Amino acid sequence: MSTDTRVAATSTDRGHRPIFHGWWIVAAFAVTQTVGYGCLYYAFAVLLHPIAADLHTSPAAVTGALTVAVLAWAAAAIPVGRWLDRHGGRALMTIGSALGAGLLVAWSRVEAVWQLYLVFAGLGVAMAMALYDAATAVIVSWFDAEQRPRAILAMIVVAGFASTIFMPLTGLLEHRHGWRTTLLVLAALYAAVAVPLHALLVRRPAGRADGANRPSAANRAAVVRAARRDSRFWWLAVAFVAHSAAMSAMTVHLVGFLISKGHPATFAATVAGLLGVLSVTGRLLLTGARRRLRLTTIVAAVFATQAAAAATLPLLAGSRAGAVAGVVAFGIGFGVASLASPALLADRYGTTGYATIAGTLATPVTLAKAAAPLAAAALSAAAGYNAAFLAVGGACALGAVGILTRAGIPAPGRQ
Repeated sequence: MSTDTRVAATSTDRGHRPIFHGWWIVAAFAVTQTVGYGCLYYAFAVLLHPIAADLHTSPAAVTGALTVAVLAWAAAAIPVGRWLDRHGGRALMTIGSALGAGLLVAWSRVEAVWQLYLVFAGLGVAMAMALYDAATAVIVSWFDAEQRPRAILAMIVVAGFASTIFMPLTGLLEHRHGWRTTLLVLAALYAAVAVPLHALLVRRPAGRADGANRPSAANRAAVVRAARRDSRFWWLAVAFVAHSAAMSAMTVHLVGFLISKGHPATFAATVAGLLGVLSVTGRLLLTGARRRLRLTTIVAAVFATQAAAAATLPLLAGSRAGAVAGVVAFGIGFGVASLASPALLADRYGTTGYATIAGTLATPVTLAKAAAPLAAAALSAAAGYNAAFLAVGGACALGAVGILTRAGIPAPGRQ
């Protein structure tokens, strides 16, 4: 029986079929992830320079706080995954949202860089508890293999506009009220939206599609152990770590690279802004193509296209048309991993220990996101931007290889 045929709504409308509760959770996450990423993550870039000026320190020192948050996020990934597998997402995501709102208030009160770093260590844990990884695990537990990609897509397409909404909003608030008051407004907004939605709507499914009881802790542990012993899992890890590193490096350095090619800063920023729009386009294309082609084939082709685009950008970016063409080719794959990773993991290992398995993968992926911009900056300083973009292309190519390697071997327990 398909998951969508189960009656899981708390109430029904007279004369109408009840709405499957999983879709209410997806709708809630579309809102909470948009507001969460906007308040907890994207606001930082807008407030970076005002904070540095007020604390009498350098932008680089303030930027280090975000690195601390990412490292804390990575450290929390596996414990958060284990909790989600055992207890579900309601308490975890509600507490994470409340913690995030409280830390936004604490952020508004910092007077020294060490205090900022301490707050951001907490924010990293809060983001691991309440943002995309946790939300995806909850959705995976509610939907079957047929409906799961559509459910995840619905959430991330909406949340993909977080930067588009919240970066201008944060800038306007900061201009009118200063960065400290801006953070208090964002804290109130996040608390008012995310805490009640997570508390009221997030729950565990009453049963699985086949009617089986919830797996025991021993069963979950056995599934996780089998995944970690599976060579295919580690090739997927290679693929997504390499790809995430490439995406992170491109995000940070694309504007500087285009300026180095002689383009005005406004043009460079506008072209770089295409990546966000193209990430939504790429996700939609991936979902449509899955009906006709194997997922691994599509993802490998996208990663290979990105490899070619990054490697040829140093040759193309001298002209405006070439820069746009290269960025568009690269940007089509910008958001693909956020759909491909949960689909590949859940299809291969099932949903029993999904959150723990995904957390195991998220740890090196998150570390790669933190380290890649620094490595690309060092390479650019030593050998120029062209060398850094060739390295980005090489990472995407490695990602394509990882996606295809041992893709045909049976999953653990299916040999």
